[in-house]
Amino acid sequence: MKILNYLLAALFFVFAWFQRNDIDPEIYAKPSFGNPTLDSALWLLFYAIIGIAFIIINFRRLPGWYFLLAILACLAEMVLSGPGLWENISGDKPFTMTGESMSGTDPRVELSREFFGALIALVGVLFQLWQKKRIKN
Repeated sequence: MKILNYLLAALFFVFAWFQRNDIDPEIYAKPSFGNPTLDSALWLLFYAIIGIAFIIINFRRLPGWYFLLAILACLAEMVLSGPGLWENISGDKPFTMTGESMSGTDPRVELSREFFGALIALVGVLFQLWQKKRIKN
C-alpha cells in the first residue's frame, strides 16, 4: 500500500505542476473563481495537499478535519463547474474535452475539465479515508 501511496502522491504532484499553465486569462475562459491566477493557484495547492497527504498517510493517520475540508472542497468545485459540464454534454455543440487544442478557450471545455479534476481529487481523498478506516480496524 505504501508504494501505491507514493505513486498516487507523485501523480497528484504532476497534476499540481500542470496547473501552473492555467494562469493566462486569454486562454483560460471563465475559471471557477473568476480570476485565472487565483483559480490556478488554488488548484495547484489543492492537488499538492492531496499529494502530501498520500505521503503522510504512510507514517500516520490523517486528521478528520482534513477529510471534511477536502471532500467539501471537491464537492464545491463540482457544483461550481457542473453547469459547464452539463452545457458540454447537452448543449448545441458536440461534447469535447479538448476543443481545437488543449487550451481552455471554450468555457464549457475548461469547466468540464475542472469538474473531472475535482472528481479525481474526490476519489483520491476517499481512497485516503478508506485507508484511514482500514488501519483503524
